[in-house]
Amino acid sequence: MTTIRDVAKLAGVSIATVSHVINETRYVSDELVYRVKNAMEELDYHPNLLASSLRGGETKTIGLIIPDISNQFFAEISRKIEDNGLAHGYSLIICNTDDNPEKEKRYIDILLSKQVDGFIFISAGDETDSLLKPISKGIPIVVADRYIENPNVNTVVVDNFDGGYQATKHLISLGHKRIGFISGSLTVSPSSDRFEGYKKALIDSNLPVDLSIVVHGDYRYQGGVDAMKKLLSVDPELTALFSCNDMMALGAIRTVYNFGLKIPEDISIIGFDDIPLAKSSYPALTTMAQPTDEMASHIINLFVDMVDFLGSKKRSNKGVFCYQKVVLKTRLIERDSCKTL
Repeated sequence: MTTIRDVAKLAGVSIATVSHVINETRYVSDELVYRVKNAMEELDYHPNLLASSLRGGETKTIGLIIPDISNQFFAEISRKIEDNGLAHGYSLIICNTDDNPEKEKRYIDILLSKQVDGFIFISAGDETDSLLKPISKGIPIVVADRYIENPNVNTVVVDNFDGGYQATKHLISLGHKRIGFISGSLTVSPSSDRFEGYKKALIDSNLPVDLSIVVHGDYRYQGGVDAMKKLLSVDPELTALFSCNDMMALGAIRTVYNFGLKIPEDISIIGFDDIPLAKSSYPALTTMAQPTDEMASHIINLFVDMVDFLGSKKRSNKGVFCYQKVVLKTRLIERDSCKTL
């Protein structure tokens, strides 16, 4: 097996010089860099970056914990976090929890054993139990998409209350008064906040909050299919629907057609997220867009800031890190699934 000693011999330099070229830990002339890299290529030498990272106290890896990779929103935000992380020299280990808190805890233990530099956390709920162990170890954590009541984590969320309010007000502005709602789990802040925004918009417009046309879903396509069946059975006169996410909205659209109705002629539907499928569905889905590019940028920047702070604190043993909560706005995207009565 080729070693660093072999590279140094072929390049005609010291082992220390090869190490400095690989790790960029000291200035090396262009000529010597060229010789070392040529020798590495000729010998097909690949340095053990994990070992060198561990010696430096960093592995340049981040554990990304998400609840459902099959949901296009989480797939999209994961990809953008990965791109932003790579630009800062970090790679991701992505763990899918299937909304299972026990699976979430197991993944955290696995990631800790792999000595990741920190976590980006989209939890299966609003509880902090899973995070207590990495928090106690002082590991950098950024919580995304949902708000967790803990002062020792950075948070990046959207204003879900305002998004729910604006979605419902849009339907009301089109003349709708019987507006159904498909929620996700009300134990997580995005869904509960969107529901509160929905109720406030109805109240502000002097419309009743009728819980008989509020149905719980699971954020998945089939959940939207099943929830819409319940809604149409409860209230055949429903004229509009606000779905807590786009995946359920797409399932609801399928059910509406199965009932022999049309969108938006019979029922207007608005979703939340603006996943790629929203614009290519038929009809194209009106939705509240989450700023995923901006979210991913904030998430990685907060993570890198904390890693840099902890590194400087080890050297100086001074300073207190200021944790941040970043709240971003959603944006109404009008397409073809809503109409004026």
